[in-house]
Amino acid sequence: MASKGRTPSSQPDHSSRDEFIRRFKANPFIFIGTIVILVIVIVAFVLVPAIVPNAEGFVDLTFGSYDKVPIAYVRGNYFAQVQSSYAQYMQSAISGNIQSLSQQIWRTAFEETVVRTAMLQEMKQAGYEAPPGLVDEEVAKIPEFQENGQFSAARYRRLDRTTQLSVWKDVRDSMIINRYSADLAGLRQSSREGPFISAMASTERSFDMAVFPLSSYPVSEISAFARDNAELFTSLRLSKITVSSGEREIRQILSAVQDGSQSFEEAARLHSQDAYAESGGDIGLRLAYELAQEIPDNAEREAVLTLTKGSLSPVVKVPTGWAFYRAEEDPLPADLEDSSMVEKVRTYLVEFERGRMDDWLIAEAESFITAAKERGFNAAIEEKSLTKRNFGPVPMNYGDVMLFKSLSSGSVSELSGAVSNENFWRIAFSTPLMSPSSPQIIGDNALVLFPLEETGAEESALESIDSSYSSYWVNNTMNQSIRTSFLQSKKLKDNFYETYSKYFQPL
Repeated sequence: MASKGRTPSSQPDHSSRDEFIRRFKANPFIFIGTIVILVIVIVAFVLVPAIVPNAEGFVDLTFGSYDKVPIAYVRGNYFAQVQSSYAQYMQSAISGNIQSLSQQIWRTAFEETVVRTAMLQEMKQAGYEAPPGLVDEEVAKIPEFQENGQFSAARYRRLDRTTQLSVWKDVRDSMIINRYSADLAGLRQSSREGPFISAMASTERSFDMAVFPLSSYPVSEISAFARDNAELFTSLRLSKITVSSGEREIRQILSAVQDGSQSFEEAARLHSQDAYAESGGDIGLRLAYELAQEIPDNAEREAVLTLTKGSLSPVVKVPTGWAFYRAEEDPLPADLEDSSMVEKVRTYLVEFERGRMDDWLIAEAESFITAAKERGFNAAIEEKSLTKRNFGPVPMNYGDVMLFKSLSSGSVSELSGAVSNENFWRIAFSTPLMSPSSPQIIGDNALVLFPLEETGAEESALESIDSSYSSYWVNNTMNQSIRTSFLQSKKLKDNFYETYSKYFQPL
């Protein structure tokens, strides 16, 4: 076949569409390699201006590039095939306005095209080429070129040479993708790997657990910290004028306010370049510590903190430029009898002094452990009015691998974040049965585990893990990892959202 081409467009039947989605959901990476063969007869495409609401005449729908190869929507190309097929599926599967899913559909098509392009580039750099003779054979098998079960040269010649060449290239690229996928799937896996993985789930443990929540940190500790650091919680009512264009300008404004040629409020409305300009510069109440990020320099911040009612600060450097402040009231010391102030101090501790709170929780947990060893776990729980949780049996499933039983943190909220905490699993499976573990901080809680029993998983369950690992999990994980590496590669120039917003977002 000296010339190769594309058949005229035709609509795919529903079975092809369902197969498209089933295979895409099950294993998108391997599916990429066969999509062109499955949809080689292009689905009916509308003209680009008809699907691009904001287009006027020709539009360049290039969404980026991979390894300098453009990732573009061109009528009839791979990007267009995925976009059209996925859009048709979404239209039939979901009732309602598909326009709300438009960005998801286009983004999916973009990412599939990126992955396909990356594979082709990898094979090109490896020096692989699909044998032309085999490509010819695959083109001859396309149903639209068949007549009475055999290739029909007459049907093939009905296409113009450009279209013939386009079909030939599509088939060639699909064969290259299939070879790439087959090579990955053929990577040798050790016969010992599956049994090793399943052995990780051979031992399971059940636990009771004592919980010491961060919310139990007492008001007495909060008040003591506030008294020792009272300057952090002084209340200030301030106004400010901010300028980002230059220090000289802000000094001129300050001079005008100081000599009375402009009132502070008037200067703020006319010149200030922040969110408080319209309110005459009034920023409301601030606690002293809240100014730390707003005024990084200690000396400049201290000059603002000591302002008395009606006085102006010198010009200070702020993240957005330069500013000066006016005190609307004298500084007001913290009122620790006010419950709202206590909560503000608690918020400060959580954000800036979390270690102090964690240390207190650990000390409480260690006191509990002493009591549990003397009087028993349940007796210590009751004595200290603690929350007790129960979970398991679970294996040492670090990372919540889907092959093994899950930690089920959804039903034990205090375990959220524990699945990927190496120390949690080490303590959980090294602590002797029927004895309290050392305390550990997980999220907003200190936890003490109490292993109740240890059992072996059923042989049938281990065999199932071995089989699932060998037949699905390894290949799927590898494929997803490679796919992710392409989508996060430095070779990818991703302009998707910029292009999509330009042509598809409502005006």
